[in-house]
Formats: sequence, structure tokens, C-alpha cells
Amino acid sequence: MTEVTLTGLTGRYPGATAPALERLTLEVRSGGITALLGPSGCGKTTALKLIAGLMRPASGGIAFDGRSVLADPPETRGAVMVFQNPLLFPFQSVAENVGFGLRMRKRPAAEIAARVAEMLDRVHLPDLGRRRPAELSGGQQQRVALARALILGPKVLLLDEPLSGLDADLRAGMRDLIRDIQAEMRITTLVVTHDQQEAVVLADRVALILGGRLRQHDRPEMFYSRPADREVASFFGGRNFLPGHAAAGRFDCALGPLVLPGGLADGEGLLTIRPEAVRLGPGTVNALAAEVTERHFLGTQTRLRLRVGAATLEAALPPDQVEGIGPGQRLTVHLPPASLWLMAGPG
Repeated sequence: MTEVTLTGLTGRYPGATAPALERLTLEVRSGGITALLGPSGCGKTTALKLIAGLMRPASGGIAFDGRSVLADPPETRGAVMVFQNPLLFPFQSVAENVGFGLRMRKRPAAEIAARVAEMLDRVHLPDLGRRRPAELSGGQQQRVALARALILGPKVLLLDEPLSGLDADLRAGMRDLIRDIQAEMRITTLVVTHDQQEAVVLADRVALILGGRLRQHDRPEMFYSRPADREVASFFGGRNFLPGHAAAGRFDCALGPLVLPGGLADGEGLLTIRPEAVRLGPGTVNALAAEVTERHFLGTQTRLRLRVGAATLEAALPPDQVEGIGPGQRLTVHLPPASLWLMAGPG
């Protein structure tokens, strides 16, 4: 198991006016899965290329278990990258593709055959070694690419959008496979994704990168309950933001005075509550009279837009709780104090 430490890591492409990745400092825990999350073009894949040695950093450091690897070439660094496109050799069999790295290392044929069989079994493709890549589905090709990386026994596994080309069912299966293999082999793994759900399901820790900069590195659940700022909260589906002033456990804003959870600092701030945390009924505190202005069915949830005085709230509720409720109706909602979070700044 290998700990990866990135210190002030900056990546820049020739001719670009701004760095693709700027001063990334991150500790990737040994033996876990960390997701590098963010929209397209934010610098996620650049980070993987720098770690793998496929790019030279403009500045900063990369260390494995405390030892700098900047001088190590890609083939000896111990980091293997699986790209979004599997990049299999079309005229080689599946088994030949998987064993390619060991052949380059001039391992004995018997050893290669045994290791290929082991890897194909591990990725649930035990009987497909003789096929060509064109005879495989997209999900199967991605499993072959994963097996080709794992057979080298890497210290660090780098996965660049490994699920983006798959349909929903295949994504779920590949997600489970990656987690199972990682738990079994305990390889330090970084996964690049633009999908919040994919990140929180796959990873033990999430590093959110926006505009080339790290914005929050935390456990997945903290991005929902304790976002660092409005932009982070919005990226994870936050919709309710209320500027105001906190003092003595209360927050004065356009909704009126609200009871806060304990431990929040006094002063100006931006209050947020996730739409799914808004509750129907008066509750015990923070009850609000509201009028429904919009209703949208989203499958497992129904989203209501509510007018509360001069302010607007969004609530996401189970469909059976809001059956028969539509625009123009008045109702009472409450905001549980434990679901409120106060961020710095007026927003």
C-alpha cells in the first residue's frame, strides 16, 4: 500500500494562458480510493497524468510514501493509468492484451499465462481470453483494460473516467467490480469522474477540483452536510442559500429568525439547507408558512418551489408525501436545525 502526497502541484499545457491544474496539495491515503471530482476541463485528468509521469509538472512535488518520484520515468514509477478509452490492441487477443506488460518485462511464458488467467478471473472474464477486443462489449473492454493494469502489480492505480462510456447497468456493475478488487488488493486508487454520485459511491474520500484548484477534500457525506462554500454546495445539488446574521444560536434572514444547531460561529454568513432536508408540517421549531409556486416530478422525488414571504425555498420530497399538492396551495414546512449549515460570507 502506498501513500501519495501532492504538494503545490501545477500542470500547464504548451501555449495555454492559464495552468490546467494550479497548486494542488493533497494527501491520498494508502490503500483507499480517492475520487478527483469536477467538471470537464477542471484539471482532474491532468493530475493523473502528472502522477503517472506522462506530464512534467510546471512546479510542485509528487511523492510515494514520502519519496519524490519526479525523477522516475513512467515505466518505473509504479503508477498505472487506465484511460477512459480502453486503448486495447485490436489485433491481439484479450489474453495477449492483458499479458502485454509482463511480456515487455520479459517474464517467462508460463508465469504470464498463469497471471493472465488470474487477472481475467478477477475481472469476471475467465472464458474470453481468446477473443479480440472488437468481439467484446464496452464494459468487457474496460474490464480487460483494468486487468492489463492490475497484472503489473502497481503501487498506485489511476482510473480516468472509467465508467463514462457505459450505460447505467454496466456502470453499476463496473463500480462494484472496482470497489471489490480495490478492497481485496488494497491498491491506492485515484478515480477521475465528473459524476457526483459515482464519486460518493466509489470513493472513501473526494477531492473536488473547480477551475484547476482544489476546493474541498473530505469524506463524501461532508459535501452534502458541510460544504466549504456556495459553489461547492451548488455542485452537489444545493439550491437554498440565505444570507443573514447569526447570533446566540439564531440566524436572522429573509425567512425570519431560525434556530441553528450548536457550534456555529456568530456573524454574517450564508445559510444553506438541502432541498431533501426540508420537511412538511410545523415540526417543533423553524416552522414556515409557504405557498407552492412550482411542482416537478423527478421519479424518486417530487421537487417543490416554495414562496416564503419574500424568499424562495426548494424542497425535494417523496412523491407520496406531496400527492395532490400543486401550485397555488399553501402549506407549512419546517427546517430541522440539525440540517442547517452556515458558510462564511454574505454569498
